[in-house]
Amino acid sequence: MTNKFSTKNLVLMGLLTAVLLVMCYTPLGYLNIGVLAITLNTIPVAIAAYALGPVGGGVIGGVFGLTSFLQCFGISKMGTAIFAINPALTVFQCFVPRILDGLLIGFIANFLKKQKMPAPAGGAIVGFCAAFFNTLFYMTSLILLFGNSSYVHKLRSSVAPGRNVLVFVVLLVGVNALVEWFTTAVVTGAVSTALNKARLVDKPAQA
Repeated sequence: MTNKFSTKNLVLMGLLTAVLLVMCYTPLGYLNIGVLAITLNTIPVAIAAYALGPVGGGVIGGVFGLTSFLQCFGISKMGTAIFAINPALTVFQCFVPRILDGLLIGFIANFLKKQKMPAPAGGAIVGFCAAFFNTLFYMTSLILLFGNSSYVHKLRSSVAPGRNVLVFVVLLVGVNALVEWFTTAVVTGAVSTALNKARLVDKPAQA
């Protein structure tokens, strides 16, 4: 990551924030299917992490958390349900996993760039990791924070009756997660390549 955040970085972050907010209020960001939503909002987070490192990833991850929180007001069935159970834990559930995701993939992006990995491959890996860790962190926090709630118990009974929690999570995210991981990897790889050619990708600072 560069030593200072330049005007170029701020403009790129502003553009990615705008894209993420637009995605939040259109079917591009959340494809609501039943209790879950296929979210492609990890794409701007992954792009920010690849181009700007952990700071960019963390900030845009926070914006993603905000869009997720806004879904809890009657848009997302799961979000609305957990907000009714505990608003404070819902804030944690929406924001913390997304910010951690952005920070982590920012470090991964910097590592890949230090290894001189070509932008298409590096961007695709970062995109995949963004979607994968988002699913992992979100579902882990859901189980830890709301696993004993009547809502999650009812959900487990309908999705995976009599099965352990791992089977429940796998069945719950199912094909949705695979679509998110593949799409985010492909799009991030393509956009990262374009940004690299335009010299809009920061080089990680040398130790």
